[in-house]
Amino acid sequence: MSEHQFSGGTIRKLWPSETDKFRDHLLRLDKNSRRMRFAHSVSDSFIEDYAGRMSDMGAIVYAYLEDGEVRAVAELRKLSDVWGEEAEAAFSVEPGYQEKGIGTELMGRVIRASRNRGVHRIYMSCLAENQKMQAIARKHEADLRFEYGEVIGEILPVNSDYFSILAEAMEDRVGYLLAVFDVRRERNRQAA
Repeated sequence: MSEHQFSGGTIRKLWPSETDKFRDHLLRLDKNSRRMRFAHSVSDSFIEDYAGRMSDMGAIVYAYLEDGEVRAVAELRKLSDVWGEEAEAAFSVEPGYQEKGIGTELMGRVIRASRNRGVHRIYMSCLAENQKMQAIARKHEADLRFEYGEVIGEILPVNSDYFSILAEAMEDRVGYLLAVFDVRRERNRQAA
């Protein structure tokens, strides 16, 4: 298991109780970053509703956190009621945190999570101008095609194995402990 550190931050799963951190990250995205993430302009109320349904939609959300704040996320969403053959991935990275390898690392986590759930095809969709997202997809051997002003990426993960399942389980344990420390840090900050 490797726990990657990026200039003082950590990548881990977000837990259902951390919807507010997910929401706050999406609200901090500037106008262009929001458009790149959702493929159109979105309002604060749209983001609040979207983030509030983070765990309702069967998503797995990996986040890059720095000082308890989410600065980047990768979402893996099932395309039916249960994990099946296909899933969808989406990413957002705050402008000050782009081009540092965070998106690439998040994508690796999403691919491994999909493997461990029996997903055989991950779809990603982005605007044709979103070169950063396309570069991340290419690093993970995505097949990219242009459709109606968007780029559709398709990744075919290999089957899970003992090591991929063990790595995710170990990271989940460490991630849970880090989440507990984040809660304690926030409580201490509010008490001071």
